[in-house]
Amino acid sequence: MSEWMRKVCTTLVCLLCAGSGASLNGCKQQVAAAQAKDEPRYVADPQTFPLWDHGAPGALGDRDEDKPTLTYYSPIKPNETRTAVIVAPGGSYHMLASNHEGRQIANWLNAMGVSAFVLKYRLGPRYHHPVELGDAQRAIRIVRTRAAEFGVQPDRIGIMGFSAGGHLAATASTHFDSGSASAADAIDRSSSRPDFAILAYPVISMSASYTHQGSATNLLGENAGAAPRQELSNELHVAAQTPPTFLFTTSEDTLVPPENSVAYYLALHKGGVPAELHVFEKEPHGVGLDLGDPSAGEWSNLLRNWLRARGLLTK
Repeated sequence: MSEWMRKVCTTLVCLLCAGSGASLNGCKQQVAAAQAKDEPRYVADPQTFPLWDHGAPGALGDRDEDKPTLTYYSPIKPNETRTAVIVAPGGSYHMLASNHEGRQIANWLNAMGVSAFVLKYRLGPRYHHPVELGDAQRAIRIVRTRAAEFGVQPDRIGIMGFSAGGHLAATASTHFDSGSASAADAIDRSSSRPDFAILAYPVISMSASYTHQGSATNLLGENAGAAPRQELSNELHVAAQTPPTFLFTTSEDTLVPPENSVAYYLALHKGGVPAELHVFEKEPHGVGLDLGDPSAGEWSNLLRNWLRARGLLTK
């Protein structure tokens, strides 16, 4: 608003106040309220905090890569939806694409009023399973335990993963527990089950011919046998309590073939778990939001519709 328009509005409010017999202080308060509505809103910068305050269990050192964290991105209206999403970037369990599969996704979620938490989990070949799953489970427990502080509901906590992060999200969706009631740490008393899952071009199987071998090696090691590969082939572990899931992938993805997403969707469908799958014809692996593409770029709109239909975008 220009200064000239601001003065005009102020004068009009004062005239209305005078006409109604309001006091000068009352007039000033109404003017301040009117002007405040035109002021820009600001939210706090993203806040990063460790998953464990006194060092992560199984840590192999004290370097940055030994310290899993969550970065909290607050929406402009923190209580608008009371929904939270923990975002696990991809990177073959060897690195993290924390910009286009982390920060950008968090900002997009914030624009819908959703609280976002970008997970920095430990990686191979320095760390192997179950460390990565433990980091994801801890993140879910933290957000659930501190739900009131973050302005979210403890039964509206989802997990979203891309590529290898999609595998981690699917693993958290099929390998969870209700927490330990006797744990000294209150966080460990909370359930690690996500309430919903969003999987973007995910790695799903560790045993099928279409698995992503780089992710499997980094997660399980060079010489993993059949048993651990089967245990982390998430299409084999869908159960009735697996959370509702949204998936998307592309037919041109040769790095993590769409068979991964299709296999998981079919397992969800067979298990009676609500699920929605979109397979786009074009675009390679790792597209992120892909807002410039007229086809695959529609996945974010489809996801928004799915979230809305599940009541996750309203209080």
